[in-house]
Amino acid sequence: MDRNGHVVVTDVPYRASVGAPPGVEVFDFPGLLARARGHDVDMYSPKRLAFHEIITVRSGTLRYCADFTEHVLTEGAWMWLRPGQIQQFRSDLTAAEGSVVLFERSFLSPGAVELARVDASWREPLISEDTDQTVRAVLDLLESECRGPAGPSLEAHVEVLRHLLAVLVLRLARAQGGLDDDGAGVTEAFRRFQGAVDRDFARTRRVEDFARDLGYSVRTLTRATRAAAGVGAKRFIDDRVLLEAKRQLVHTDLAVTAVGEQLGFPEPTVFTKFFRQRAGETPAAFRARARGSA
Repeated sequence: MDRNGHVVVTDVPYRASVGAPPGVEVFDFPGLLARARGHDVDMYSPKRLAFHEIITVRSGTLRYCADFTEHVLTEGAWMWLRPGQIQQFRSDLTAAEGSVVLFERSFLSPGAVELARVDASWREPLISEDTDQTVRAVLDLLESECRGPAGPSLEAHVEVLRHLLAVLVLRLARAQGGLDDDGAGVTEAFRRFQGAVDRDFARTRRVEDFARDLGYSVRTLTRATRAAAGVGAKRFIDDRVLLEAKRQLVHTDLAVTAVGEQLGFPEPTVFTKFFRQRAGETPAAFRARARGSA
């Protein structure tokens, strides 16, 4: 918490432990706490990770907040957080048992990244508890390989880890409903649109502008976005703007008018109307409520 009384987000880069393979590690909850202390990171404060984090609970209950949404993870639950999302443990890690996989996108092969939709930051982070036992078995193998000696061939050790991680994320993507048998859900049009929205959402919220810049028709982008994300292109843009507005309202001292300006709104009243229509309350009311609950 800073001197103005609100909680500050900590940006956390990926830093491999001494002797660990490059790009992936597996910890139990006590191990994760020890790792955080070693890097001077408060596990219970809001963080923006620069890497992926997969959490599963084996017993007990874990409360977790991801981008202002509270989740309760019980036995058998899985959660996959992607880079850029603001996340926070909201209950004592020692009160539950489970495992956490930390990995960088670059550790996976391009094929696994695409098939598992590793870059799908628009997806809800919570994964169904109905995940089959194969996923648990793959995690056990990955954890054993991470903790075991590399053996005579470091290259072979890394490749085993890469393949086990690929199986894990592909299985989780399937459990989350994010893996189509024919791969038709996510098209090149949507991938380009998603990247453009992340980059330029403060410049324009018009689907027509993105379509022109990317060389697609509005209809093509709308159809591609609905197939991949379940919403139309306009809703996809607005959801991204709303998320960034919430992040800035809670984790910066910018005035509401300044937040609106940074997000490209021409007038404070336009920003307030946009926020109220999509969040059900004014920006100021959301800020007060979110900071109070935090």
